[in-house]
Amino acid sequence: MPPSETRYLDIAPEVSSAIRDGQPVVALESTIISHGMPHPANVETALRVERTVRDAGAVPATIAILGGRLKAGLTTDEIRRLGERGQAITKTSRRDIPFVVSRGEDGATTVAASMIVATLAGIRVFATGGIGGVHRGVNETMDISADLEELARTDVAVVCAGVKSVLDIGRTLEYLETKGVPVVGYCTDDLPAFFTSSSGFPVDYRADSPTEIAAALQAKREMGLSGGMVITNPIPAEHAMDKDEIDAVINDAIVDMEQLGVSGKDTTPFLLARIAERTDGRSLAANIELVVNNARLAAEIARAL
Repeated sequence: MPPSETRYLDIAPEVSSAIRDGQPVVALESTIISHGMPHPANVETALRVERTVRDAGAVPATIAILGGRLKAGLTTDEIRRLGERGQAITKTSRRDIPFVVSRGEDGATTVAASMIVATLAGIRVFATGGIGGVHRGVNETMDISADLEELARTDVAVVCAGVKSVLDIGRTLEYLETKGVPVVGYCTDDLPAFFTSSSGFPVDYRADSPTEIAAALQAKREMGLSGGMVITNPIPAEHAMDKDEIDAVINDAIVDMEQLGVSGKDTTPFLLARIAERTDGRSLAANIELVVNNARLAAEIARAL
């Protein structure tokens, strides 16, 4: 890797050793810590997710920017720092990285930014809750997450519980198809919808084992096909929410958002917080469980590579 890329990057010793020795590593994002959950649930969840990756036989590498340094692998104190500062930290996507770094600031990395840092560090598998996508009302707003463009260009496998259900799932799938990004369903033919196991939209390919997914990733890499892969993992049935209920709550939250004029990078954090409030915290509990479930599968895929 060119020095011009690595001079901004700090890889935690444990992560560096694992990469050097060919051991499985799973990248994890930090926006979910700062913007996706309230404190202290955010810190507790981040640490639980790291434990889950370890228990599944891989090394966790939570991604963030701290003091202007790209970080692949955080200490417990650094995770607590992100969680305690919360939304005071810059939500950092591709466009923000040069400024957060050059100004020596802290940044919580989105899916897109986490993929970039993971690639710089040599990590091939990344776990998150749900990916960003095409927002509802895109005809008026043109609000499309940078996650989709990153998936089109960056060679990282993203394990998630589908497209965030606050988004326009159909248009998001069309966008990914146009960009040549395969959407895989783990043990399912139906795309999960974050809080629920079914969106009503089909996935491109079904895979019933981590080994099958790893084989496709390896073939893709060896053929030089650029871009990522979306591996969707349904939320466990015992933690899934009722589809009609959550759809109604989401629609009400979107009305609130529009009335308050919330837009851009503030959209998803606002909606997730409002949904958690309207469901008396049940959506937050579901969010935590699906992230843990995704981390476990990501570790199994990393081990199979």
